[in-house]
This record gives sequence, structure tokens and C-alpha cells, in this order.
Amino acid sequence: MAAEHLTPREIVAQLDRYIVGQAKAKRAVAVAMRNRYRRERLGDDMRGEIIPKNILMIGPTGVGKTEIARRLAGLAGAPFVKVEATKYTEVGYVGRDVESMVRDLVEAAIRMVQEERRDDVREAAEAAAVERTIDLLFPETRPPGAAPSANAFAQTLGSIFGNAFQQAPPAAPQTVAAPPPDDARTIREQARADVLRGFYDVRLVDVEIEEAPQLPGGFVGGMDPATGGAADMSEMLGGLLPKKRVRKRVTVAEARRIFAQEEAAKLVDMDAVRREALRRASENGIVFIDEIDKVAGREGGGRGPDVSREGVQRDILPIVEGSTVNTKHGAIKTDHVLFIAAGAFHTSKPSDLIPELQGRFPIRVELDSLSVEDFKTILTQPKNALTEQYKALLAVEGVTLEFTPDGIEQLARYAMRVNEQTENIGARRLHTVLERLLEDVSFAAPEDHGAVTVDAAYVRERLEEIVESANLSTFIL
Repeated sequence: MAAEHLTPREIVAQLDRYIVGQAKAKRAVAVAMRNRYRRERLGDDMRGEIIPKNILMIGPTGVGKTEIARRLAGLAGAPFVKVEATKYTEVGYVGRDVESMVRDLVEAAIRMVQEERRDDVREAAEAAAVERTIDLLFPETRPPGAAPSANAFAQTLGSIFGNAFQQAPPAAPQTVAAPPPDDARTIREQARADVLRGFYDVRLVDVEIEEAPQLPGGFVGGMDPATGGAADMSEMLGGLLPKKRVRKRVTVAEARRIFAQEEAAKLVDMDAVRREALRRASENGIVFIDEIDKVAGREGGGRGPDVSREGVQRDILPIVEGSTVNTKHGAIKTDHVLFIAAGAFHTSKPSDLIPELQGRFPIRVELDSLSVEDFKTILTQPKNALTEQYKALLAVEGVTLEFTPDGIEQLARYAMRVNEQTENIGARRLHTVLERLLEDVSFAAPEDHGAVTVDAAYVRERLEEIVESANLSTFIL
């Protein structure tokens, strides 16, 4: 079933395959995703009035806040970007411009749509790549073509900027005795079959690769094109600049890959890609703003970085409210972008955010801290369960790893205890504990093949001393 047709219950079921617990957060994002489906089926007059209900997730680190947003975006096939609120500062302070989160979203959408378009033309591009490979291996069978004409605009630029834009004179044509047409056709058919079955894959050939021309001055005005304040000159001039050709020696298999990429680029309409990417980013994009609690302090008598916290919130506010942001691919409106903010709120609370920003996150969900039972489930049940990952990794070395139920139980209890004794980092603690537990096995795996059973005794033997010692667990786990 297509992701856009999933019901909220089905969305939650899909998220349950990867994320343990957090039913309230899953329900909130499932409803937000379904509302997009509903909005797209309304009339134009009503569709523009309905804005997404942004979500604020509150909970400690390592309980699944980021994973829920990331899996939701993957499920919906929507452009997704994760940013950290702490890297933004108000105007006048060193830091990234808050609008860069929207530009990052557009870039993610461009990559997504471009990959889809390349998949659509993959067969045609690969067929053209095979033909170019045959031309390379058997140039005498190539149909005669006209020599490329000189680029008049490039010659003009060359007179202004110097030799950087002078086109190299065309190479003198090599005289190759061409076989009769019927023989050439037979040779190409046989060569095509050989290329497709990999007969020539390891043969070395010389190929010419196109490289984008670089202007001596860099960007117009000395500005980064990612900021939208200036555009890359080579992009502005488009195909008017000559393509720089670099000769490289590669295998036939690599040459086919290079040719397929070049042919796909020719077949993909980049203007259509940009239009579709801007539409997707504005209508379906998801921006996950992490550590929003770190900028929740109010201005007061504080000094140092605290003074810019409210300023960061006020700069984020228009983006979340809905504004137009200029990017190098075009302008994008953020009115219908879904923003999901998250924070632990240990030393602050959501009410510490400025009222205007609080109002833009009407849906608030609190994520629960993980229990021993949750740890046991995380270790065994999700599709990407940690124990399955370690089994697969060590199986590569011929080691059979087996976890018993009592071993899983002991692992979960140790992880929970370390979280209670030291900093609570949620499920991330399981990575630390498992790495320490299987360190010796992983180190010796290339030489010592066989079976390893991880039971409660095995876990206690390797971890008990560390877990019981508060000082050791602080530094090691």
C-alpha cells in the first residue's frame, strides 16, 4: 500500500517495527501525516487555509524522538532534514542563519527527486552507456559524426579571463579503416553481448570525463550560493561555458558506470526536478528541530551565550509561522512544512519558550523513559534489533552468536542500572554495553571461529565488575 494511503493505525504499526513504545508520540505524528492526505483532497479555497499542526516532543535523550521523525519521513517519502537549534544564533552573532534549515530541506528534496528521475531513465541511460562503451572498444564501427563546433561565447570569455576559458582545439581525426556496414553491425552485436555479460570488465581504457568549469573569481560577490544571496556563475551561464574534459584510464566496468551517469544527466530535465522538489519541500517537507530546550532560556541578567537564546527563538519564529525563503533553486513558502521540535527540558520547560513560538507548536507529546522491559524488546523485536545486527556482523567472520533469554534479561538490567547510576542516555546505553560485552569476541573473530552463547553467566562474567563499580561504569560504560 502506498504510504499516502496508510491510515493512522497502519502508520503506527509501521513505526512499531523500528521503535519501541512511545505510543502517544506515534499517534501524534500519524495523525499529522494523515492530515496531509486529507488536505490534498480538499478544494483550492480550503486547502490553502489549513496549516500543519506542528509537534513538540518532550523527553530524555535516547528514547526515540529523532527516530520517530526520521522513520515517518521515510514512510511518507517526504523530504526530511534534522537540525540542531543550538547551532543557530540571532543576527549579529557568529552562527548559521536560521533560514539555512529551509535551504537544507530544499537540497534534500532536490536529491530525492533527482534520484527518482534517474531511476526512471536508468534503462535508457545504461543502454546508451553500452553503446558508448562499444564505440570506445571498437571505434572503427562507430557511425561517422560531425566534428564539434567551437564555442563562440567561450572564445569571448577566453579573451576576457585568459586561457582558463579557451577551448582546446579539436584533435585531429584518426583514420581508422571502417569495415563494411554488415560487418560493423555484426561486430557491434557481438561486442554488445560481451559487454553485457562482463567479458571486458577488467580491460583498461582511456575515457574523457566532463568536469564543470570553475570561474577564477569564485562566486558573484564572494558569497556562498547556498545562502541564496548569490548564484554560482557557472550555473548562471549554464551550457555557455565550455566543458572541461579530463582524460583518465579506468576499467571498462568503471567506464560504463561513468557513461551511465552522464547519459542519465542528459535525460533528466533539471528544471522539472527543481520545480517538483520545491513543490514537495513546501507541501510535504518535514523539519526536525532538535535541542529546542537549549534555546528556551529568557533574556535577563545572564551573560555570554544566554543573551542570544530569545533572539534565536525570534529568528526561528517566522520560519515556523510561514514565510518565503529564497534558495538558489527558487523561492519556497514554509506555510505547509511540518515542523517537529524536540528537547529533554531537564533544566527548562516548554513554557520558557517565547509565547509566539509556543503557539506554533500546538501538539505536545511527552515521551516516556525506557524501562527494563523496553530494553529487552529493543534488543530482540524491532526489525533492526541490535542483537540481530551483531549476529550478522560476526557471521561474516564465521562466528555463530546466540543470545539466550536470560542473557537478554541480564543485559537489559545492567543497561538500566548504568543509566540510573550515571547519565540517562536511554537506548543508546545498549550500544555501549553490547560493545563492551562482545569486545573480545569481535577482536578474535577472524582467527577463532565457532559458536558463542551469550547467557546470563556470560554477561555477568564480563560486565558485573564494571557495572557494580560506580567509578568504573562512569568512565567505561
